[in-house]
Amino acid sequence: MTSDQAGPERPHRAAPRPHPNPRTLATGTACGVAATCAGLAVAQLVAAVVRPDAAPVTAVGGAVVDRTPVGLREWAVAQFGTADKLVLTLGVLAVLGLLAATAGVLALRHLPTALALVGAVGLLGALAAVSRPQASWQDALPSAVGALTTAAVLYLLVRALRTPRPAGAPPGGTWALDRRGFGRLVVATLVGAAGIGYAGRRLGAHGSAGATASRAAFSLPPPEVPAAPVPPGANPAVPGVSSFLTPNGDFYRVDTALVVPRVDAGGWRLRIHGKGVARPLELDLPALLSRPLVEHDITLTCVSNPVGGPYAGNARWLGVRLADLLREAGVRPPSRGGPADQLVARSVDGMTIGTPVEAVMDGREALLAVGMNGEPLPFAHGFPVRMVVPGLYGYVSACKWLRELELTTFAAYDAYWVRRSWAQQAPVKTQSRIDTPRAGAAPVAGRVAVAGVAWAQHRGIARVEVRVDGGPWQEARLADADGVDTWRLWTWPWEAAPGRHTLQVRATDGTGAVQTERSAPTVPDGATGLHTVTVHVRPGPAAPES
Repeated sequence: MTSDQAGPERPHRAAPRPHPNPRTLATGTACGVAATCAGLAVAQLVAAVVRPDAAPVTAVGGAVVDRTPVGLREWAVAQFGTADKLVLTLGVLAVLGLLAATAGVLALRHLPTALALVGAVGLLGALAAVSRPQASWQDALPSAVGALTTAAVLYLLVRALRTPRPAGAPPGGTWALDRRGFGRLVVATLVGAAGIGYAGRRLGAHGSAGATASRAAFSLPPPEVPAAPVPPGANPAVPGVSSFLTPNGDFYRVDTALVVPRVDAGGWRLRIHGKGVARPLELDLPALLSRPLVEHDITLTCVSNPVGGPYAGNARWLGVRLADLLREAGVRPPSRGGPADQLVARSVDGMTIGTPVEAVMDGREALLAVGMNGEPLPFAHGFPVRMVVPGLYGYVSACKWLRELELTTFAAYDAYWVRRSWAQQAPVKTQSRIDTPRAGAAPVAGRVAVAGVAWAQHRGIARVEVRVDGGPWQEARLADADGVDTWRLWTWPWEAAPGRHTLQVRATDGTGAVQTERSAPTVPDGATGLHTVTVHVRPGPAAPES
C-alpha cells in the first residue's frame, strides 16, 4: 500500500506518566523526613530564644486545642485521660511526617512544587503561633526559620542526589549517589538535626533553670491559720479506696498547656485591677507572702469528670485569702453594692477563668495558694501561685500560673471556656464514686468491702447509700469528716452471692439534697447520674463437711 492509500492519521497520545517506583518513593520519603527533622530542630532552637510555646508542634497543637469542638474535646478526654496532650502531639507529628514524605517524593519529580508545599506548612505553623494567647509577631519566627531550613536542606539533598540530565536523555535521569552514599548523607542530616535539637532543648532548659532554682529555694512560710489534723477516721483501711489526701504526683491535671509553664518566682507579679477596684494592687511574691497565710483542705473537681471519673482530688493548700486581698483593693461583692460580679483570672499561658465575685467573698476559704500538701506548688499545678476556690468546678475557679485578676461583669466578658459552650457559673454537683470493687472485678462470694468517695464541696456529705441489682438502698458507713470542702470516704459491707451483680451509689449533701439519678453529660456544667459498677462474683470454696 502506498502512502497515498494509507488510512487516516491517528491522533498523537501523550505517553502515560510513569508511576514512581518503590526506590523513588523510599528515596523521596527519606529526603522529606530528613529535611523536616532539620527544620524542626532549627525551629526548636529559635523557639528556645523566642518563647518555648512558639515551637511549631506546640503552637499548632495549642491552636488545635483552641479550635476543637467541645464534643470532640470531651471525647478525647474520656478516651485518653490525662494523656490527651501526648496523643495530640503525636497526631501533629504524624501529620507532619506524612506531609514531609509527600514533599520529598514531590521534590524528585518537581522541586518547585515541593518547596511551595514546605512554605505553606511553615506559614500554617507561623499563623498558629501568632494566634495563641500572649503571642507576638516574634512567635512566627520559629516556624518561618524552620520552613526555610527544611526547604534549603530538601533542595540540597535533591541536588546532591541527581546528576544533570543532558538534552534528549530519557526521563528519570541517573542517580548521582549510590544507595550507600545516599544513606550516609541522610544519616548525617539526621545526626546534625539531632544535635541542633538537643542544643535547642538544652537552651530551653537553661531558660527555665531560673524557675527551677527558684522553686527549689522556696520555703513555705508557716501558716498563721493552720489546718486541723486530718481526723484519724478519715482514711478507712480498705484496699483499693482513694486516700483522703491525694499525693501531688497522683493529683489529676486537666488544662490546655502542651508545655507546662515554668515561672521564675523572683520575677512573678500579680496585678489586681478593674471595675470597682478603688486601690489597684501589684504584688510580687514576698509582698503576697507578707499577708496572713491560711492552710485549708479542699477537694478540686474538673467539670470534664464523668460520673465515677478520676478527675477529682483532695489536697491541703496553703495560701492567702483572696477575699482579704480584694477588700484591701476596695472591692465590694454585688450583695453589698459592688459593680463587678465576675473576677477574671489570667494565666501566664493566656488562659482566662471567670469566677463569681460573690462566691469568692462569701466567707469560704478561697485562696491564692502557694503550697500543696506541705510543698511549694508543683510546676504542673501552678507554681508559684494559683487560685483555689472550694465549691466550684476548676474551669471557673482554679486558675494556675496566675498573673492577673480583673474585676468585671459576666455581661461584659466571657472567659475561655464560656466562649466554648460551657456555663458561666458552675457550682460543683453532688457526686459519689465506687473505688472498689472495680468494674469487671471478680470477688469471691461472701463478705465484700464496697468503698469509695463522695463529694459536694462547700455543702459537705451527710449520707451515702449503695444498692445491688436495683434493690433497696442500703446506708453506707461514712468516714470521719474534715469540714464541708473535702470529699468523704465511705464503706459498705456486702454479703455477695455468686453471679453477675450491679452496684450503684448515691450521696446526700449537707443541705439534704439527694444526688440525682438523671444522667447528663459533662457539657455545659458537669455530669450527673449514678456511678454503676458491674462485677462477677465467684463461688467461694466449698464448706467443710460437718
